[in-house]
Amino acid sequence: MSVLYTMEFKRVFDLLLKQHGPQNWWPGETSFEVMIGAILTQNTSWTNVEKAILNLKNKKILDPHKMLRVHNTQLAKLIRPSGYFNQKANKLKNYLNFFKNKYGFFVQKMKKESVEKLRNELLEVNGIGPETADSILLYALEKPIFVIDAYTKRIFSRLSLCRESVSYYDLQSIFMTQLPQKTSLYNEYHALIVHHGKNICKKSKPRCGDCSLQSMCPQTSL
Repeated sequence: MSVLYTMEFKRVFDLLLKQHGPQNWWPGETSFEVMIGAILTQNTSWTNVEKAILNLKNKKILDPHKMLRVHNTQLAKLIRPSGYFNQKANKLKNYLNFFKNKYGFFVQKMKKESVEKLRNELLEVNGIGPETADSILLYALEKPIFVIDAYTKRIFSRLSLCRESVSYYDLQSIFMTQLPQKTSLYNEYHALIVHHGKNICKKSKPRCGDCSLQSMCPQTSL
């Protein structure tokens, strides 16, 4: 990749940060809450996840020991706002069993392990895919790994910085090659992409006139 290509990735970050400001993402009082949120946010909006997490807090079971003991039917009922609640209840239990058996529910013990080891372990948990695993690694465990999602592919393919059909791992490799491997940067950059994708660079009706990236975007000249 050329130096110019690297500069384009930095320019996108600078423009997004200037337009939207720091995102302070991921919202969560504890690392465990962030882990649960990463699973619940699959195929739904964060607004729905917040409702589900609030239900868990109100029942005082946003705790790995307590949540593991709750029957799946009751857990599914509490996380209903997040959608696919029966499936997600099973996914949560799968994760909780992994968290208990491998790390005894100790977040600090997880943080001591390498990104590669943790990622491989997470991907072995039924219901945990690449995006969820990387969200847990980056936001809950503060590991330097870039999270790729649909917003990232949409924005960067529109900017002609990747193909629309690019794979998760290929686009992740591009980001991690072009940027310093710094957790705080990956955190802020991905959060800005999510905000921009939700509010400006929308799938069907992008607000190009309000986009700080329009000077870089071939789509605006179509």
